[in-house]
Amino acid sequence: MKNVSNRLAGWCAAATAAIAAGCATAPAPVDYDRIALDMLNSSFSAKGQASMGRLQQDPLQKACSSATAPSAQVAAQIQATELASIKPPADGRYLGDWKEGEKLAQNGRGMTWSDPAGAPNGGNCYNCHQMAKAEISYGTLGPSLYQYGKLRGVKDPADPASAAIVQYTWGKLYDAKASNACSVMPRFGHVKALDERQLQDLMALLLDPKSPVNQ
Repeated sequence: MKNVSNRLAGWCAAATAAIAAGCATAPAPVDYDRIALDMLNSSFSAKGQASMGRLQQDPLQKACSSATAPSAQVAAQIQATELASIKPPADGRYLGDWKEGEKLAQNGRGMTWSDPAGAPNGGNCYNCHQMAKAEISYGTLGPSLYQYGKLRGVKDPADPASAAIVQYTWGKLYDAKASNACSVMPRFGHVKALDERQLQDLMALLLDPKSPVNQ
């Protein structure tokens, strides 16, 4: 009986030690970002102008797609970096042709594998915003931009009194992340989705008093 008791005591001690060792060893952290990226890399392939490079995130995209929102300090750093990348129009003109801007706002094509490389892209503005009163089909992901310039008192975009809102609007179109780190609005100028002339035409659509946006 004594031997049996000793054996039982030994087994209990061994089991206790094993349990303690198991509890002391934390499971390895799971890198969910890597798992997601591996899934994307295995699911997509390069075709036409749509390259695999699109799956590579820059620091801003990594911070804003993380499971936790970036801290206020990180967000401020991101915005400062993006703000420094904004370039004013080379010819000094902020406004182009609002009629061309309206076409851009209605056009959602561009940058897919089936689009010819180098072909002009659309702005796709109506996908997220109300722009003109006559338009009955528009998205609501972004705020309404109807009467954008009129509500901000822009009677003549060339008037120095309107300079601040003109420059702000240019910056918003060029790189919305400069004022809101994790904005879902595309960085049209930063990523060269739209060229300078196209940005000028969208500026006119938003700010020209004759534009249907401001009627």
